[in-house]
Amino acid sequence: MSSLTNTQHFDKDAAIGVFDSGIGGLSVLKHLRAQLPKEKWLYIADSDYTPYGEKSDEEIIARCIKITDFFIAQNIKALVVACNTATAAAAAVLRQRYPELILVAMEPGLKPAALHSQSKVVGVLATQSTLRSNKFKLLQQTLSQETQVQFIPQACVGLVNEIEKGNLAANEIIELIHRYVPPLLAQNVDHLVLGCTHYPFVAHIIEKLIVETLGTAHNVKLIDTGEAVARRLAHLLETKKLLGSSGENEVLARATGSTSTLQLALSFVMDTTDVLAQSVSL
Repeated sequence: MSSLTNTQHFDKDAAIGVFDSGIGGLSVLKHLRAQLPKEKWLYIADSDYTPYGEKSDEEIIARCIKITDFFIAQNIKALVVACNTATAAAAAVLRQRYPELILVAMEPGLKPAALHSQSKVVGVLATQSTLRSNKFKLLQQTLSQETQVQFIPQACVGLVNEIEKGNLAANEIIELIHRYVPPLLAQNVDHLVLGCTHYPFVAHIIEKLIVETLGTAHNVKLIDTGEAVARRLAHLLETKKLLGSSGENEVLARATGSTSTLQLALSFVMDTTDVLAQSVSL
C-alpha cells in the first residue's frame, strides 16, 4: 500500500493525476489544461471497470484507492477525481487516506443552478450511484431549504456505457437522451445539471433536443462543473506554491482496458493527435 506522510514534499514540476471510470474525465481535463497550461498530466481511464455508476460503494472505493496508490507511486503533486460517482463514494475516504495530497473532486453543479434558477425547478442528470449517495442527498436537501428550489433527479441508466463505445452519434445515445430529458423539460426546469463527467460529450444532443422541444428562445441552461474544478485546482496549487513552470500541457493517457475509445476521445481535449493512449494494469 502506498501512502503519504506528514513530511511529504512535492515537486512543483511533477505531473497531476486525473482519473475517471472511462473517458468522461477528459471533459474535465479540457478545462484543466485551459486553466493550467504549464502543467503535466497523467490521465487514467478505468475502462475495465466502467461504469462506476452501477457498482457498489465498496467496489468504487477499492478502485479509487488502487488508482490513487498508482498515482502516488508516480510521484504526482495533486489529484483530480474527475468522476461524480467516484467523488460521491470515495472522495472522503481518499482525503482521509492521503491527507497531504492536494485532492480536487467533482460536485454536481446544484448550487450555481439553484442560485440562478428563475423557475425554481432544476433537473439533475446523473448516475444511479451519484443520486443515491448521502453526499448528493445532503447537498440537495441543504440547497432546497436555502433556496426553495426543487431538484428533480434523473438517473440516466445506460448512458455512460453508450458514450464509452465512442460513437457519440449512435442511435442508442439519442434514444436514451430522448427518454430521460423530456420529462424534466415538461416540469418547467430552467437548468439541467450534467452530474456525470461523461455527459458533456453529448451536450450538443441535449441542446438540440431542448430546441426541438421548447424552441430556439428556450431558457434552459446546461451546467457543467469542469471549469469550477479547474479554478479550484489552480487556487490550491498557487496557495501551496506548487504551480508548474516547465510543463507544456502534455498528457500521458492510460486505460485499464481497451485503449481505442480513449484514443478517439483524446481529440476532445487535445490540439494534437500525437498523444498515444496506452494500457495499464491496475
